[in-house]
Amino acid sequence: MLDATRTAATRPMTPLTAALMADYNRWMNERLYEAAAGLPEAELARDRGAFFGSILQTLNHVVVADCIWLHRFAGQPDAAELRLALAGIPLPTSLREEMAGSLAALHERRRELDELTRRWAGALTAEQLEAPLTYRNMAGRSFRRNFGHLVLHFFNHQTHHRGQASTLLFQAGVDIGVTDLLAV
Repeated sequence: MLDATRTAATRPMTPLTAALMADYNRWMNERLYEAAAGLPEAELARDRGAFFGSILQTLNHVVVADCIWLHRFAGQPDAAELRLALAGIPLPTSLREEMAGSLAALHERRRELDELTRRWAGALTAEQLEAPLTYRNMAGRSFRRNFGHLVLHFFNHQTHHRGQASTLLFQAGVDIGVTDLLAV
């Protein structure tokens, strides 16, 4: 578990880091979806033995998780703008819920979420990131965690599953190239 006694100066998430991660995620998501678009739909949907099966389902899971976390983040008292932006984005009820019927449709949702995330992350304050957030997981269990740690998890989760998707693409003959944050 992360050390909750850290001072504000040593917190793992700052407003600048959140904005950087939002920009990085948007950049990487675009590269990943552009690379995936070079494969036929059947190849994207083919079960490759990965945790979420296919390339498409792995990308779908990231969209699902982002929707879930953004809806949780909208529970903050000062998140009215995020709540408004999420009004047309459904809250998934399953980690495997299909968010779109094709890569193109999923890409459109991804772009929408990336822009929403970029605006939201760019407006975060140090005070918000240091505050606790109470939320419920998919099983309905309640948690109270440092909001900055949850934002860090949100971005780390995307990176983790994009790594899986880039491996699946490489196995299908598509190399997306350098994926390092330093390449932004």
